[in-house]
Amino acid sequence: MLQESVATLLNEQINKEFYSAYLYLDFANYYASEGLEGFENWFVIQAKEEQDHAMLFRQYLLNNGHSVKMGLIKDPSASYKNHKEPLVASLEHEKYITSSINTIYTEALAKKDYRTVQFLDWFVKEQGEEEKNAEDNIRRYELFGDGKGLFMLDQNLKARVYAPASLILD
Repeated sequence: MLQESVATLLNEQINKEFYSAYLYLDFANYYASEGLEGFENWFVIQAKEEQDHAMLFRQYLLNNGHSVKMGLIKDPSASYKNHKEPLVASLEHEKYITSSINTIYTEALAKKDYRTVQFLDWFVKEQGEEEKNAEDNIRRYELFGDGKGLFMLDQNLKARVYAPASLILD
């Protein structure tokens, strides 16, 4: 049975995931204004993935007899001095989301809520991938982020295609 303390954390995670989508759209807007369509594409797809994550948490709560309370999403707008700043901010944000999911996981374990632990296993794996992708983007930018290299990297990021999350909920 889903414990109230775990349900509260899961509900809060919905807001964090939607904020992530807003944040990544802000990054996409920045890159669009800089004419970097590949970087824009990468973050638009990232925003869609974060929306998917929020919806998975929402559906899990509903499937387990809990109501969902939608919170306010703060404005993520920021100014960036260079093309690397949003990439670094993306990694820091993914680390924050990983920490948040780990907190829910810890609480679910403490409450012996193994069903939620199993549900969260997918997100734990996903966060490992998210952090690696963010690290890879920074590394590639540091290697190729000037002149023709920036153009090539932008073209590479333009090839990313959206794939909906494939987690089956019970």
